Amino acid sequence: MRVRVAIFLCAVLTGLIVVYTLYKGVNTLNRLSVVEADRDQWQKPETIIAALQLRDDSVVADIGSGAGYFALKLSRRVSRGRVYALDSQRLPLSFLWIRALLGSLHNISIRNADAAAPGLPPHSLDAVLIANTYHEFSHPDEILDQLHKSMKAGGRLVVVDHTHARSSRESHDENEHQVEADAVEAGLRRQGFQIVDRRNLFVHPESGDAWWLLAAISRSPAPLAP
Repeated sequence: MRVRVAIFLCAVLTGLIVVYTLYKGVNTLNRLSVVEADRDQWQKPETIIAALQLRDDSVVADIGSGAGYFALKLSRRVSRGRVYALDSQRLPLSFLWIRALLGSLHNISIRNADAAAPGLPPHSLDAVLIANTYHEFSHPDEILDQLHKSMKAGGRLVVVDHTHARSSRESHDENEHQVEADAVEAGLRRQGFQIVDRRNLFVHPESGDAWWLLAAISRSPAPLAP
């Protein structure tokens, strides 16, 4: 009898854990929809995607994709192409996988990978997007070198990130990551990219952070290591 009771209690507990996990997952998916709908109002995602100059058969990488804010949009834009969604954290990629499945978006390749070692096919990418992620790079030149090797000649790289507006800098932690457009532009030029567009005040939401956009094209394909 005790064994049966123990088995029953374990089954009930397992069921409760499963239900709770499903509840948390659904709740997170709903929150993502609300947060992203708000982000659509200020991030200008269509303008960012337009800067990539994609075709419907383009191959594009979303570096630091998170739960898929841009990757899902890119998937619909390149209906006959492919989206590589890369992130170093597994949990948001799990939600991206679920969202892609629910949306019947089968052209997204989800990869749990560090940007310094993305494992992307050489000379295969028509475009790369780095949105709100560049400031996290500890070795940006190494990452740009790897991405350059994965891009076709003439491929487009778009970087969108933010720096604190002068009026709000005192309210931020001095150790909080931020990156200036000048530093990113210099890094892109060092790695063989040609700057074709720069918007210093791309968006300026109520948070006080000033967002900028840089667009560049890769020159001749970077040589592969022997």
